[in-house]
Formats: sequence, structure tokens, C-alpha cells
Amino acid sequence: MLQDEKVNVLLVDDQPAKLLAYETVLHDLGENLIKASSAREALATLLKTDVAILLIDVCMPELDGFKLAAMIREHPRFQQTAIIFVSAIHMSDIDRIRGYEMGAVDYVPVPVIPEVLRAKVRVFAELFRKTRQLEQLNADLERRVAERTAELEASNARLRESERRRSLALAAGQMGSWDWNLVTGECQWDAGQYRIFGVSPGEIELTVEGVRPLIHPEDLARIEKIIRRGTGESNTFQTEARIVRPDGQTRWCICAAAMTSDTLGNVTQASGVTIDITELKEAEARRSLLVREVDHRARNALAIVQSIVRMTKSNSIDTYVSTVEGRIAALSTAHALLAESRWEGASLNRLVDEELAPYRSGDVERIAIAGPAVFLKPETAQIVAMVLHELCTNAAKYGALSDAAGKVRLHWKCEQNKLSLQWEETGGPRLTSPPTNRGYGSKVIIASIQKQLGGTATFDWRPQGLSFTMEISIGDAAAASQKAARTPRTDNARLNGSGVAAKAGRVLLVEDEALVGMMMTDFLRDIGFHVVGPFGCVSEAIDAIDQEQLQAAVLDINLRGELIYDLADELTGRGVPIVFVTGYGADAVDRRFADFPVLQKPVDSASLRRVLVAPKTN
Repeated sequence: MLQDEKVNVLLVDDQPAKLLAYETVLHDLGENLIKASSAREALATLLKTDVAILLIDVCMPELDGFKLAAMIREHPRFQQTAIIFVSAIHMSDIDRIRGYEMGAVDYVPVPVIPEVLRAKVRVFAELFRKTRQLEQLNADLERRVAERTAELEASNARLRESERRRSLALAAGQMGSWDWNLVTGECQWDAGQYRIFGVSPGEIELTVEGVRPLIHPEDLARIEKIIRRGTGESNTFQTEARIVRPDGQTRWCICAAAMTSDTLGNVTQASGVTIDITELKEAEARRSLLVREVDHRARNALAIVQSIVRMTKSNSIDTYVSTVEGRIAALSTAHALLAESRWEGASLNRLVDEELAPYRSGDVERIAIAGPAVFLKPETAQIVAMVLHELCTNAAKYGALSDAAGKVRLHWKCEQNKLSLQWEETGGPRLTSPPTNRGYGSKVIIASIQKQLGGTATFDWRPQGLSFTMEISIGDAAAASQKAARTPRTDNARLNGSGVAAKAGRVLLVEDEALVGMMMTDFLRDIGFHVVGPFGCVSEAIDAIDQEQLQAAVLDINLRGELIYDLADELTGRGVPIVFVTGYGADAVDRRFADFPVLQKPVDSASLRRVLVAPKTN
């Protein structure tokens, strides 16, 4: 067989899609790929074709991979054929032992890593070619030089053993391979191994003691324990290990190796491959973080919707439904714009266009809009969308947009990270006097702008119509206030599942979402508490507790990126029981507060009552 001659690789799987996937992965190797969709078809192909490598699915109907391998090994022609099992189920040690007894030389777990599968097939294909070349050479030499037969057989055996070790070392692809002589303690590395460890040849001594500082102690101890245990029933192992480079960087790796033992069963040689999987680990961490953030945002959105549904007041069901739908639609508009930017922010111009679009139809332009392009942060965009919706709804019901002659002028400016927005109504029904009571819309606007964004909101009820002005910070110019360091005491007070607070006590409420804060204030008042707050940042809450005798505290954990734990330390130091509220899971709470009750948003009145109010005793 020539060096570049193709070898036959038989792919056996009952699922056509998987066969196509294997064919796609192995196509670039340039070998002759043969497909079989059943064990019977595979056996028929073997009898007609000289196959170098078999890739067999373990789980197949009628005849599984183990039985097929056993039947193949019973035939004298196929006793040396390389068999690789593909398994989509977790393989126990017993399963692996059974596979090796049936003639397997390697396993590939599902999902299949293309690089690993190609590397395994490439090594065994090359081994097959070299074996055939050696067989041809041996036959020729036996005919010509009988006296050299013994020497050639010994050379062939040494070459086979060398190829076996190299195939295991390179099985996972061209990453990094190594050999460890346990008798002398010396190691051998290739270039990839040096690259993974972040060192240059000659920079360290390739001995156990020289390499030891570069492997995390826990992982090194585990590897040494595996090797001390010996080969036993299997002479291979695979484990994860952390590499600690000289510059302090930690890399996650897979270490796969084969061990060689002497006649007494003592391991004398270990040969393996090191695969850097740091990027995979980091990607998994990012996916986990993304799932948590999506869950957090969804729960916060549900909490806002819950507050809208609960706090909207109306004289009829139809009006109530229309009002709730309008407010949720405003929230949905902001959400859609934020989703377009992957929650980096939203354009104020787009928000204005979306909210005012229903009122700008017709031949006469009743709404004048002017202002520069402004990009709002996510929390600011949601609030501005709600404010615009409430202004439009009020104007359509009672103000300028309720009269054909009425007009609205909306303009804004942005200077030094400060946004100033003004809404002016003219031409509508004349106002004889300002409203005596604040409706839900006015409360939402004032609470959202003043408490959640730290801005100002002014309503000027003029005879010709409403003039509304708001000012908020939209940049990072406003630095967060610095808090003096406080050392908490250790007499931490904790709420248990039965509750410890008495009604009519004072409860601190910290919640950065204005609508949710208003709803939870109503919940706590309905239960019978006096609410201190709600506060939207830690510094305001810390200033307030110096003036109050608190019986408990209900704390949102994440206040737009600011964690609540400084305040929690201060409260527990004063003996104030705490309930945490969060859009994240309970496992996101700092370990110091693991025993404190945690409520996930959206929160209902019954849950607050259960953790805050002590049950009555007879």
C-alpha cells in the first residue's frame, strides 16, 4: 500500500442523519468512506471490502454495537481491524470493559467533537497504512533474507507499540502530547504541550518536580492517584485538569492518557494528550450567566406588569381592560426597542414615534415634535415609555387630544448628560382648576422620575392646557454617592419561615422599580405595616435607617447594578430581620445571607405575609 493510498472507513449507524454528519466531519481526511445503516449491512460490506476502521454506534436495533463487534472479531480477517464505538449514553466502567472485551480500541462520546473524531480516524488510518506497508516489507524480506525474519518481527512489534502510544497521545487532535517515564521521572513534550503550559523549551526541567508547580495541586493529586492505582482492567484514563501558567493564568484542559505496566503490574510509562478547553469553559459560563440574566429580566418585567394590573383603577371592566392593555403595550414597545439593541438601550426618538403614532393620523398635524437624537439606558427607556403613554392617554381623555382643535408640542434637549423634556398642550378643553387628586398616571410619572431616576417632574395645569416638564440624568456624569465604611455587628437577626414581625411595625422597603415599589408598599400596608420608603439606592436607605426604629426590612438585591449587601450588613448589625426580593434565583444571594428568606419576583401579598408576620398562638 502506498503512503497516499486511501483506506476504507466503514460508518455504521441506523440513523441516516448521523451517518451524514460523520461523513461530513471525515470528508476532509480524503479517505474512502463507506456507510452502512444496519449491522447486517455492515457484515455484508466487510466480507466484500478490505476495511481499515469501523465507526460503530453502540445503540442500534436488532443487533447493537457490542454484538456486532463480537461477531466481527470472531472472523480471522478482522481480528486486527480498528473499531471505534460512538455512544450517546453515559458509559460506565463496566460498559467500557465490555466494549474493550468485544474488540473496541477507542470510544467517542456524543455530541461528537469533529476535531477529536477526525484525529482518531486519521491516526488509525495512518497506522493501517503503515501496518500494510510493514506486512508487504516483511513478506518481501522473508522471501529474500530468511535469516533476518526474527529481527524484522521484533522491529515490527516495537513499531506497533510505538504507534499505539502515539495514536492515544494524538487521539484528541493536534493539541499537546507528552510521555512520562515513571521509572526515571523524566517527561517528553511536543510543541503544543509547551504552548498550553505557557513555557518555552528549556525554560523548565521536564521532570515530575519541574512540572508539578504548573498543575493545580488538587488535579495533580488526582492524576497521581489514578496512576498509582495502576492499569487494572483498563490502561487508559481521561480527566480534567487546571494548568497554572508562570504568569498566573489558569487554563482548563482535558488530560487523556494510556499507561504501560511491567510484569508485576506496576505502571512504568504514561503517554497522553492535553487539550485546552478554556474557551469551552468560558462559553459555558457565559451561557449560564445569560440564562440567569434572561430569567432576572423576565421576572422584573412580570413584577412591573403585576403592579400595573393590580394598581390600575377604573369604574368599569371595559375601561379597566383598555387602560391595562395600553400600559402593557407601552412597556412592550420599550421592550421591543431594547431587544433590537440586545438591551444596550433605546432611541428616545423611536420611543416618541411609537407612542405618539396612534394620535398623529389625519390631514392636520396636531403634534409637533423636536429634539436631538438621544440614546437611553434600558431602565430609563422603560420609564420614559410609560411617562409618554400616561401623558398621551390623559391628553386623549381630558386634554388637547380629546378636541379636534387641540395640539401638543413635545420637545427636548440634552446638555451635559442631562435630558430636559417638555410636553405642552393647547387648544383643548379649558381648565377651570387643577385636578384635586392625583391619578395612577400622575403617581407613576412622579414616582418613576423622582425616585427611580433621581430626576424632577413638574405638572403645570394652565387654563389652555397641561404643561409638563421633566429633567433626568442619562449619562455617567452623576457619580454615585460614597458611603462611609461601616462595620456590622455579629448579632444577626433573621426571619424564619414562620415570621417574627408584629403588625403595625415599621418595615424598610428598598426597591428600584418605581411601579413595583408602589405595589409592594400597598401590600405591606394591607398587611398592617407602616412602610419606610421605598428607596431606590443604598445610600438613601442607610441615611433613613438612622432615623427609624425598624422591625423588619424588605430588600431588592440588585439596584440597577448596585448590590444591597452593605445595607444588609448594617441592618443585621442592628438586629433588624431581613427578607430579600430578587429576579434571580435564591442561589444568587451572597453566602453570608444564605439562611435569610428569599422571595422571587413577582411577589404577592401572601408570600410577604408568610415571611413577615408571626402566626397567632393559642
